[in-house]
Amino acid sequence: MASSSSFLVLALFALISWQAIASDPSPLQDFCIVDKNSPVVVNGFGCKNPMDVNADDFFKAANLDKPRMTNKVGSNVTLINVMQIGGLNTLGISLARIDYAPLGQNPPHTHPRATEILTVLEGTLYVGFVTSNPENKFLSKVLNKGDVFVFPVGLIHFQFNPNPYKLAVAIVALSSQNPGAITIANAVFGSNPPISDDVLAKAFQVEKNTIDWLQAQFWENNHY
Repeated sequence: MASSSSFLVLALFALISWQAIASDPSPLQDFCIVDKNSPVVVNGFGCKNPMDVNADDFFKAANLDKPRMTNKVGSNVTLINVMQIGGLNTLGISLARIDYAPLGQNPPHTHPRATEILTVLEGTLYVGFVTSNPENKFLSKVLNKGDVFVFPVGLIHFQFNPNPYKLAVAIVALSSQNPGAITIANAVFGSNPPISDDVLAKAFQVEKNTIDWLQAQFWENNHY
């Protein structure tokens, strides 16, 4: 019985410990402004001397109320993370404005370090995500102005503007100071150096010339 109780305590401790390190570390002080000149290499960034901190360390004139030009996939993601505002360091949050052209999309991608919550500010969006193996269940929804949708951390998701005439705009919050983004097509077909076409042809069950054609395309980044 004692052995079973000890095992249960250890299992619970392991679970709690895993949850504690599953996202950005919790701050141990009021703030830790990025010190871009620090030679210390840590998971994140070293801290500026608190005596040198001022309000501008928490501010950026980002003009997020202004529309953005979109690229050939029809979207523009304007990300505000720790690289733009040093005061976000250790706080575990960032945000982005996303502009969508008519019939534009934010193509299938994943954020390896963050859950995302999206609010539609203008227009209509068709959104969805796919669960992990083996189910690969596809969950989708049409959102209108004022609607909110959540994309769980690490899952492949997308947004598409189905209106051929009107723009759409969304604002998103992400649960990491540096959420990262992996656009699936860019990563698979636009990697540097390229993934072997033998590998991809086998994985996608297509001819190698199809893979070669895909790898020859210009896979544009829509994160700015």
